[in-house]
Amino acid sequence: MLQILTAAAAESVLAVALSVVVWLLSGCANIRVTDPARTATEQFLLSQAAVKAVEPLSFELLHGRKVFVDSVYAPQAEKDFVLGELRAKLLRSGVQLVSKREDAEVILEVRSEGVGIDRYESLLGIPAILAPSGATSAATQVPTATLVTPELAITKKIRQVGFASVAYVAYWRDTGEVMASFGPSIGRTYREDWWLFGFGPTTLGTIATVEHEFE
Repeated sequence: MLQILTAAAAESVLAVALSVVVWLLSGCANIRVTDPARTATEQFLLSQAAVKAVEPLSFELLHGRKVFVDSVYAPQAEKDFVLGELRAKLLRSGVQLVSKREDAEVILEVRSEGVGIDRYESLLGIPAILAPSGATSAATQVPTATLVTPELAITKKIRQVGFASVAYVAYWRDTGEVMASFGPSIGRTYREDWWLFGFGPTTLGTIATVEHEFE
């Protein structure tokens, strides 16, 4: 009789345990994590470089004119950073922007020598050793690597410098005669991160620091 009760009790405990496991599993959810092609720091470096490049541009001769912005010669990869700030500066200068070329009095062609980021790294110590993993990043389509040995750094520095160059020439739509031009104007930003014996980073720079701490 005792053996029968013991077996029944074991079955009950097993049933309860299975019920708890099923309940826990039913409450689980997959979290999809996505990363943009550029980090927040990179986007700040580019956008603030664009702000600095556009700031000196003068549109005094275009005040009150209907202007069409031609971006054919703007940098295609990063033109949103530049053109957004340029259009805002035009509007603040009293320029009337039009969306169609035929509605404009003046055509403003925007050009750039380049928009991008230079990255410099220095390390006093032993760098990490990586091996190809065979996988590819979904965001950047760049092959990923597997860590073989960790980095052992006494001091380490990463410096990122953002550049944006902007220039324009404006001409009358009906005659093609040049009425104004300016540039190139160059904007620069930077961020520098330091580590000492693995502690850090200590951050310097001309952009807002992207904190990785949450309240």
